[in-house]
Amino acid sequence: MQAGDRSEDASNPRGALNDRVYDYIVSQIIVGAFALNARLPTEMQLAERLSVSRPVVRQALRRLKDDGLVTSRQGAGTFVVRRPAHQVFSFAAVGSVADIQKCFVFRIALESEAAALAAVEHDQEDLERLAQALGDLEHSLKGGTGGIDEDIAFHQAVAAAADNRFFLSTMAAIASQIRVGIGLNRSLSLEQPGSRRLAVQEEHRAIYNAIASRDADEARRLMHRHLDNARLRIFEGGEY
Repeated sequence: MQAGDRSEDASNPRGALNDRVYDYIVSQIIVGAFALNARLPTEMQLAERLSVSRPVVRQALRRLKDDGLVTSRQGAGTFVVRRPAHQVFSFAAVGSVADIQKCFVFRIALESEAAALAAVEHDQEDLERLAQALGDLEHSLKGGTGGIDEDIAFHQAVAAAADNRFFLSTMAAIASQIRVGIGLNRSLSLEQPGSRRLAVQEEHRAIYNAIASRDADEARRLMHRHLDNARLRIFEGGEY
């Protein structure tokens, strides 16, 4: 990045620069350039290194704190507290890590409300489709496969049960981004203890039970929890 890149005009908005700083710091943590428990460069140093303003760096650091990768210590600076697995960047070639995270945030808003509506609007056919999707997902997990298609099918079944075509059409519009996020999570989970995969499946089962019970508030809460957990699982660490 050249010094001339510092300008933050309409062609290079702050959000894009923020994502660039975010991705840069994540990449440096993954490869070990910013080591676990080590202090990050200061805001000023990062701003100069990346040719951006300090507010842009500050916002990126705030997001990294929310994602549990770094923490601030009063008077000491910002420190790395978690190192994601290397697989994160093998998937990020399709879209930046920042974009993957933003997609999860969007899905939380979209699918939490879809789950709440599904609890109210579903009919017996919807419930049977959800049960089938849940069973297919469980079968794939027991078979040791990634279960990406089955996971997607479950979330599509929830959207369909909401009885509003705009949920399904919106999910179709971001299908490739959804697949990247689910694929990354599934790839990482195959390298984790079986208890993690069981925990993920229990989250799906809890969503199904809330919808079947017509408990809209609980369905909304559980879908929100599930997708936020999925977002944060991306940053569960590799080998240190």
